[in-house]
Amino acid sequence: MYGKSWTSVLAVVVIGVAATVVADDDDRSGKGKLDVAPVTNQLYTDECGVCHFAYQPGFLPAASWKKLMGGLADHFGENAELPADTAKTLSAYLEANAADKSSYPRSKKMAASLKKGAVPLRITEVPYFAKEHDDIPARMVKDNKQVGSLSNCAACHSKAKEGSFREREINIPGFGPWED
Repeated sequence: MYGKSWTSVLAVVVIGVAATVVADDDDRSGKGKLDVAPVTNQLYTDECGVCHFAYQPGFLPAASWKKLMGGLADHFGENAELPADTAKTLSAYLEANAADKSSYPRSKKMAASLKKGAVPLRITEVPYFAKEHDDIPARMVKDNKQVGSLSNCAACHSKAKEGSFREREINIPGFGPWED
């Protein structure tokens, strides 16, 4: 009596639930598979990406980017000064696309985790970031010569450049896929 039609209904329900779970992981914001907006400014990539990963602006609030760009003479111990017009252009891009101005899910979480008035200069100082990485052993990051520090996003996040930081895309050099 229930045979074939019951099986079909059950299959549709199972497929629907599975699709919902996958969609939630892949598309939490309606913006495709991205957690943060990818870098879209070639000048930023050319100037900043030469020395380190061109971090997405959506990882820090606008005040942080403003302070970072205003202190390029001592950028974490290096002189990263730029011509005034270049610095102004990059500051405008970074501040306009900052975490506190973004609708992307991970950017919103980064901004929401900060205390009012906080102006972190390192992404690793953002509470949400720290929470997401607190269970990773030092042997996999600090003591891993292929990674070195948590600021080396692209070492483990295979789609970091594209703005996707999903757990299933993590592959820690020398250790393999991350399993939380």
